[in-house]
Amino acid sequence: MSPLKKLLFATVTAGLALSAGGLQAQGTIKIGEVNSYKAQPAFLEPYKKGMELAVEEVNAAGGVNGRRLELFTRDDNANPGDAVRAAEELVSRERVDVLTGSFLSNISLALTDFAKQKKFFFLAAEPLTDKIVWQNGNRYTFRLRPSTWMQVAMLVPEAAKLKKKRWALVYPNYEYGQSAAATFKELMKAAQPDIEFVGEQATPLGKVDAGSVSQALADAKPEAIFNVLFSADLSKFVREGNTRGLFQGREVVSLLTGEPEYLDPLKDESPNGWIVTGYPWYGIQTPEHKAFFVAYYSKYKDYPRLGSVVGYSAIKSLAAGIRKAKGTETEKLIAAFSGLQVDTPFGKVTYRAEDHQSTMGAFIGKTKNEGRKGVMVDYRYLDGAKYQPTNEQVKRLRAAD
Repeated sequence: MSPLKKLLFATVTAGLALSAGGLQAQGTIKIGEVNSYKAQPAFLEPYKKGMELAVEEVNAAGGVNGRRLELFTRDDNANPGDAVRAAEELVSRERVDVLTGSFLSNISLALTDFAKQKKFFFLAAEPLTDKIVWQNGNRYTFRLRPSTWMQVAMLVPEAAKLKKKRWALVYPNYEYGQSAAATFKELMKAAQPDIEFVGEQATPLGKVDAGSVSQALADAKPEAIFNVLFSADLSKFVREGNTRGLFQGREVVSLLTGEPEYLDPLKDESPNGWIVTGYPWYGIQTPEHKAFFVAYYSKYKDYPRLGSVVGYSAIKSLAAGIRKAKGTETEKLIAAFSGLQVDTPFGKVTYRAEDHQSTMGAFIGKTKNEGRKGVMVDYRYLDGAKYQPTNEQVKRLRAAD
């Protein structure tokens, strides 16, 4: 080979190598995800399965803009500091394109602030605190699940129909529980001005003293109880409440209790007649949910939980947003997500431009102990778009971007 040919060959080879490297670097869209997997496995194990199913479906259909999705998950140890460190590692070392995840509200607020400081796109998938999209909201953060305010607003009309004057409240003593209790009192006072709140128990998250809490609530002699406890705290509360007769002759309105993550473990202790938000997967007959159920069951040989829907819908949302933005550049993603419509197992949802909150709704119904296990009955789906504050209210609540 002549020197000229050698030079040409070397130049072309180097160019091809650089091109291949560039294609490889651009070959996948990296999604970084941070969550409390060890602390909240009941919700987050199905949630992760939902994410993985969505990634598989998107990639099987050709990816997003010709690029495959790749998921990187990290455990935050239910600690805000660890969550921020995990996010920093994903952004700096793994070079992820977007962040998603979080379950506990205090952790989600830390990640919301991280997104703001780093000017990095963050989709909060599961946490419910209102502050994510209102007081602590910023232009880099969007949220999928219906907020605390939205879900309480769905329950309040049912609670008001009970026409009970004396109410007691029990909730986990951190951001989500405090917000849920405050919103319930505010909205119930507006719906029923003569209401009295005769007892309030704020318990340490994951460390409820269910016996003393149940006794304190009984001593307050309420006609009805608003419960916000979930997971193991809920199980302990139900057991002690049943033992002490707390729920006999009293109405209970309860956030999240109808979700199979929390209702299934109650088994034969499941209460009857509680008004709840939840996920009756066994009775949803819409085409979009049937397709999701078949795909999920075919892959995992198990029924989906609400976490499965949330994880699946989060990935589908990111795929739709990136597709619309034609890339992962932060400003383009923000523009794409403002008003973005996404198909989910619960139907089409929209991410509001006003506060970056999606219009995903929730099912409300009543609990029933059927065959020694808890199910939801008399349920219906409420569209989240109908249970959100007005644009004027949002402007007053939302911090300046």
